[in-house]
Amino acid sequence: MGLREGTIVDLVKGHLYSPASQGGGATFAQGRFLATQSSDALRSRSQASQRPRRGRSAAAMDDIPPLAGRTVAMSLCALPVSYVLNQVSAFSQPLCVVLTSALILGLLFVAVYSLSHGEITYDPLYAVFVIFSFTSVVDLAIALQEDGYMMGIMDFYTKEVGEPYLRTAHGIFICYWDGAVHYLLYLAMAGAIRKRKRYRNLGLYWLGSFAMSLLVFLPGNILGKYSSEVRPTFFLAILYMLVPCWAGVRIFNQSRGPISYTPDVVQEEQKKSLLQRPADLTLIAYLILAALFTVFRGLVVLDCPTDACFTYIYQYEPYLRDPVAYPKLQMLMYLFYALPFYCLAAYALTFPGCSWLPDWALVFAGAIGQAQFSHMGASVHLRTPFTYRVPEDTWTTFFLSNLLFALGPHLLAFRCLWRPAFFLNAEALPLPQDQGKKQQ
Repeated sequence: MGLREGTIVDLVKGHLYSPASQGGGATFAQGRFLATQSSDALRSRSQASQRPRRGRSAAAMDDIPPLAGRTVAMSLCALPVSYVLNQVSAFSQPLCVVLTSALILGLLFVAVYSLSHGEITYDPLYAVFVIFSFTSVVDLAIALQEDGYMMGIMDFYTKEVGEPYLRTAHGIFICYWDGAVHYLLYLAMAGAIRKRKRYRNLGLYWLGSFAMSLLVFLPGNILGKYSSEVRPTFFLAILYMLVPCWAGVRIFNQSRGPISYTPDVVQEEQKKSLLQRPADLTLIAYLILAALFTVFRGLVVLDCPTDACFTYIYQYEPYLRDPVAYPKLQMLMYLFYALPFYCLAAYALTFPGCSWLPDWALVFAGAIGQAQFSHMGASVHLRTPFTYRVPEDTWTTFFLSNLLFALGPHLLAFRCLWRPAFFLNAEALPLPQDQGKKQQ
């Protein structure tokens, strides 16, 4: 890289016409071949250097991992296992269900470790994703059964000895999200580990979604009207609280994708004002409105006596009054966690160099996506009492406001990944001469 094209060609020609090289035709032909190859290599390098540089997002989008076929096969074993357990009359005791569930998960871990020892050695989260894909299929079967699309699969678990709160509207939509979105994420991340590819962005989105579902569902089971029906199986769910902590540390410690921006490009991007960045200005306006909406709904569930709060809770979102406690906890989660993030994200879009925003934007996109899916679905589901469902004449307002509230964090995460130069730390980037030395 440090030599010019003419210098290399001259060296090769010097070898061609040296006394040692003039001794035979084979050496002369070899020299011609080397000269041709050197010229072609330098020409291809010159063309590559003239191509436009791509950001970290473009490189990340090239690394979309394939789905893991072996994980699909093992996860689908949940259906016949659930059917067999449902036919055994011995599973009428809560303790028996707990021990059997723990035994099945233990056997599944042994099977995964035996069949995929190399993947687990490379990344222990592979075993977590495979086991959780098994439970995702179980959750999907529970949701389909509660809505009448399947029968005789998980009756023993939801009606008597397992988790009866999964039969609530909120529990059903949590199962739908886990059985669809989380399941695809598990397959993609397991496939990435098998192919030794990065899955950091997918992992951050899953981390936020998984954590939000637990932070609302578990306390809601204790504080809501189903607090008297907590079974021993509830303590298995508490163990899941440890998984996001461990998995989050490992995912955050993974290396980011390669950055192709030079310090000059980063400095030029960070010198632009907000008026020169209309997309960022629009996102800031959204964040302000979302923060105000978050504060308003937080006041509503805290029994604010104003006429606006009274009208909203009775005419637009009566589900917030449901005694199951899930909607109230959801609004409080928004108030204490989403509201500070919206304020900090608006700051990061205004002032450059906030390198933390792309990662946390993905986390909150997963959290808000899961929360809004469950909240919107439960607000109109038949399992919700009629008095707490959204009135038909306010459906449009309810769905538009909540849909925009869910889409905004995803647009923010997309913006951070698509053009991350504004959020990079220019001082931490390698200088052009350093890059040249590394290439040499």
